[in-house]
Amino acid sequence: MKRTLKMIAIAIITILLFTNIVIADEKSDLQAQQEESERQQKEAEERKKEVQESMTETEREIQEVQGQIAEHESAIEELDAQIEELTSSIEETEKDIEEKQQKHDETQAALDQRIIAIYESGETSFLDVLLGSDSLTDMLSTYYAYSQLAQYDLDLMETLQKEQEELEAAKTKLEEDKNAIQDAKAQKEKESQELKAAKAAKDAYYEQLSEEDKKLADELEEFQEDQQAIEARLAEIAREEEEARRKQQEQSGSSGGGSYIDISGTPSSSGYISPIAGLTKANITTGFYGYAGHTGVDFSGGLYGREVRAVKDGTVEISRTAYGSIPNYGSDGNYVGSYRSYGEYIVINHHDGTMTLYAHGMPGSRKVQEGQEVKQGQVIMNVGNTGNVLPRPTASDPLRGTHLHFEVKVNGRAVNPAPYLP
Repeated sequence: MKRTLKMIAIAIITILLFTNIVIADEKSDLQAQQEESERQQKEAEERKKEVQESMTETEREIQEVQGQIAEHESAIEELDAQIEELTSSIEETEKDIEEKQQKHDETQAALDQRIIAIYESGETSFLDVLLGSDSLTDMLSTYYAYSQLAQYDLDLMETLQKEQEELEAAKTKLEEDKNAIQDAKAQKEKESQELKAAKAAKDAYYEQLSEEDKKLADELEEFQEDQQAIEARLAEIAREEEEARRKQQEQSGSSGGGSYIDISGTPSSSGYISPIAGLTKANITTGFYGYAGHTGVDFSGGLYGREVRAVKDGTVEISRTAYGSIPNYGSDGNYVGSYRSYGEYIVINHHDGTMTLYAHGMPGSRKVQEGQEVKQGQVIMNVGNTGNVLPRPTASDPLRGTHLHFEVKVNGRAVNPAPYLP
């Protein structure tokens, strides 16, 4: 008995010791994670401060105005698409009205012909015809024929009423579309005027810059032009994919979208993982539209060389190096080439209504090609600082500006990535 109690006591002491060790290890891990998070946050704040200090007030004004220009150009593009859609709708409605009017006229003509026939029959009544029948069979046959004619006339009247209602509805829609297209054109004119004013303001600020600062402003403008070109291409891909999906549904007679998810309303259903293992949206250092023209989020702070993962299964739409005039240096400080815009970047189409963009990778670190199928968690490149990053890397400090720029596109348009991330 004493031996048994002794064994139990030893077991309990062992469990308690083990539990204390585990708790101590967990506490140590949590402290390490907290320290790492604080370090990353500090580095991010220092980077943000360096970026702000490296820009003059005029450069900040140019960046702000350039963001306004991009917004106006995007709005004009959307209005052009709306005008095109309304124009197509008006053409279809006018064709529909023409067809309905023709059908209505034909029905009306048939009814008019019946009324004329009744009028020309004179004063002969239905009762006279029945009484003039030669036999009971003849009378029943005549009665049935008159009943059929009466029903035919009623059907014609109901058809006319229905066609008239359809015509009125089509004409109402036509009027609404015409009003909408006028509103869209007026809004486009307003956006165009504001765009013109923003460009004039940018030119005025630009003239105040030194030659070196003008070069930086040109690079920022180049970056935003590249952004718009990429967005336009991705929007086109999204439209093509949606049209193909719609046609497939029509052919199959299905109303469902298969694996397609309407992400725009429920981002939490995206099923994304983080693009960098161990980081979450809590580690985002620059948020969506954290400054003018910033259409994604940034992860920064000691990340140079870290693996970048596909957040979900998909197809690589873009895997490219944007070559330009911005010098870039490797981690050893040696010059590795000139870049622009996103530098080394990748876009993945997840075929659920969303695409993701990963930018500023290490030189030559892209591991996937356009058209390649990738799996969630697959390494696609490494975090770097290629392209238009601030502060710019130098030979003496080649890791400056290191960060992963991450975007989520819905129908080709950038949305806040934070709700999609764990």
